[in-house]
Amino acid sequence: MRLAIISDIHGNLEALTKALELIGRMGVDETVCLGDVVGYGANPNECVDLVRQKCSFILRGNHDAAAVDLSVAETFTMNARLSAVWTNKNLGKENKDFLVSLPFTQEKERSLYVHATPCNPPEWEYILTEYDAKSSFRCFEQAVCFIGHTHTPVIFDENGKTKTIRRDIRCIVNVGSVGQPRDGNPKLSFGVFDSTRWEYENVRSAYDITNASQKIADAGLPRGLAERLWVGV
Repeated sequence: MRLAIISDIHGNLEALTKALELIGRMGVDETVCLGDVVGYGANPNECVDLVRQKCSFILRGNHDAAAVDLSVAETFTMNARLSAVWTNKNLGKENKDFLVSLPFTQEKERSLYVHATPCNPPEWEYILTEYDAKSSFRCFEQAVCFIGHTHTPVIFDENGKTKTIRRDIRCIVNVGSVGQPRDGNPKLSFGVFDSTRWEYENVRSAYDITNASQKIADAGLPRGLAERLWVGV
């Protein structure tokens, strides 16, 4: 089975539309979403609607949770808190109810899927370093764990950072962010996993940043949220 794995869309309709266009040409069997459909971007409702149509399952991210319960945003940065308040105000009731219903984890074909980490998923901790990854392997038994949350694509195995996945060693794979990459590369990021061949590919693509960033500015959201899309931070 070939799975497209998207994460951290953050209300960026232009990036999501481009990602789904690419996925549609890749011959995947299913598309799944690791969460943070909303937050930061100017099209939360449209992104929720589209992900609901296209994904076989969707997980709950911290910005999805904050869009419904603003107390979750108390530890966010200032721009993230302002974004959460704006999203809460503009998100429709049906989409709020949907985000509340989302699970934290999903298991499928020897793989675990979670937004942030396999350890205490509702705590939204980060796997940023080899040390973080090493301590996280104790929290799951599956062969591979797919995550998002940091907006930075990377693969860790039980020995450290690596470039490929292998059948003989467990891995944690961060698929990166569709809507707000933070690895210095403004191109959208998602993953494609072939569970039969046991192969993983990180896909990057340009998209219409001009329109996405202008919508953020026009909505009255912090200008920094528009500007960061151009530099991938």
